[in-house]
Amino acid sequence: MTQHPRPLVHTSIQPIRWGDMDALGHVNNTVYFRYMEQARIEWLFEQFPTRTAYGGSGPVIVNASCTFERPLVYPGEVEVRMFLGDLGRSSVGSFYEIWMGGERYAEGAAKIVWIDLATGRSTPLPEAVAAPLAGSAAGG
Repeated sequence: MTQHPRPLVHTSIQPIRWGDMDALGHVNNTVYFRYMEQARIEWLFEQFPTRTAYGGSGPVIVNASCTFERPLVYPGEVEVRMFLGDLGRSSVGSFYEIWMGGERYAEGAAKIVWIDLATGRSTPLPEAVAAPLAGSAAGG
């Protein structure tokens, strides 16, 4: 594996389900976003084991993207690697690579913004979210 310019914070192994495929015989493009979402949620639960641990604030996604490099097909398991970068006061970039069988099939990104759940306004990132980037050049 080549060195990624951003810190790896989580790896998720997920099965490809028969129902993930579409009429063209490959995993539907929307499912790639679900794979990335699942990795992100697993990572967040590692940081905050209960939702109440957010303390009245929480994450939202303000944009998401995916570059599809080759089609995934059933059966198999995907390995979703999650990286962090682009640290801001209330936001952080999350970056993903989707692998299967030692080959990369897609890469994606999602900007996470931390908000006050009562007001919907941005609020500073919790230390647990910012820590992997604190003092690193990957913070942007």
